[in-house]
Amino acid sequence: MTPPVFSAAPRSARILGVLGALSAGASVVFSAAFAHLPVFSGGMPVMVQTALTQQQFHSLGILLVALAVSCWGPSRWLLVAGGLMLGGVLLFSLNLYARNIWGWDTLRAAVPWGGGAWILAWLCLAVGAFKAAGADSPGQ
Repeated sequence: MTPPVFSAAPRSARILGVLGALSAGASVVFSAAFAHLPVFSGGMPVMVQTALTQQQFHSLGILLVALAVSCWGPSRWLLVAGGLMLGGVLLFSLNLYARNIWGWDTLRAAVPWGGGAWILAWLCLAVGAFKAAGADSPGQ
């Protein structure tokens, strides 16, 4: 039987849940594939390992946002947090993978924007949680 919190989840929560799970799964696939790529035969660069770790961590963050949206509803703050975390994965992690595997350096300047997106995502999640907690308290 499906718990009520998930059966009544808004579409945005389900979409974020699917994207977070896909990103987490992709990070495992990338990790395994990178361990066997000839370009990394001398060892995986720290930059790539950092990108993998950050993708894994922020994939869990996306799932956390999906859970928050399921519990508190799709507030603007929570949806922006989820979008920023997804954007961070694209701008930071996937960018670093392309740079180290294919030598594609065109969007090198986007990497810090990915990190910035993650910082803003966590701040948006904090504001969304604060506002949701305030909405549950009478008289506030």
